[in-house]
Amino acid sequence: MVGGGGEGFLGTSLVAALRGAGHEVLRLVRRRPAAPDERGWDPPAGRIDAGALDGVDAVVNLCGAGVADKRWNHARKQVLLDSRTIPTEVLAAAVAEQGIPVLVNASAVGYYGDTGEAVVDESTPTGTGFLADLCRQWEAATAPAESQRVVRMRTGLVISRSGGLFGTIRPLFALGLGGRLGSGRQYMPWVSLDDTIAAYQFVLEHDVRGPVNVTGPSPVTNAEFTRTVGHALRRPTPWVVPGFVLKAVLGEIAEEGVLAGQRAVPKVLERHGFHFLHPALGAAVAAA
Repeated sequence: MVGGGGEGFLGTSLVAALRGAGHEVLRLVRRRPAAPDERGWDPPAGRIDAGALDGVDAVVNLCGAGVADKRWNHARKQVLLDSRTIPTEVLAAAVAEQGIPVLVNASAVGYYGDTGEAVVDESTPTGTGFLADLCRQWEAATAPAESQRVVRMRTGLVISRSGGLFGTIRPLFALGLGGRLGSGRQYMPWVSLDDTIAAYQFVLEHDVRGPVNVTGPSPVTNAEFTRTVGHALRRPTPWVVPGFVLKAVLGEIAEEGVLAGQRAVPKVLERHGFHFLHPALGAAVAAA
């Protein structure tokens, strides 16, 4: 199998896990290939090195600039869109042209927009806002590969010691600076890194297709999340960061990415018999 975005936070862990399970993994890189497992490509130019996908039985695409890495403006939003849709279009076309059986493509629960307290699964229609539109276009870019098996992984907030959501906020909580964000009523569709990696392996090895929510089975509110992390780190969480402060500091991303949420559940994974290593938030936080 071959992966795009294999050098990122999630990609590095996934490559290691797949190799540990006995799979041969090739990585697509945008620089000159420097290792036996690397193959070159240039998504903006629509180019993949000749022979790079020969004999490949699955493609995993994790490409995409970090949504929360920089404050949003028109130019940054275009980067977020292009960094997702352009590589996806190139890989989807290659999958179709070369008859590669499977394309597993990253997406996110932002697809649903802000859903409040309503429980949402993979049958829920797309929501409104920039993140929902971003995910909708990201997923639509897989269309050229629809003749093959396409899986769109709508991933939630990944909990890991060294990256993702928990890796970012852990130092603050460790210093006793953790606290509720806004009202604290927004839902956080968390998932452990171990379960995220396991879900990718699962869909590669089972006949799963279409959208898949990669979230823990029990999403919690921000208030509950804050209490759970504070308890795990044995630190108080007395603080409340008002919504207007978050908006002033973070801009538009605060409205859609911090103060909004999705009570998303992994209906497709559960229907296919996926077993969660960390079905409860406390276990996921402890593991991180």
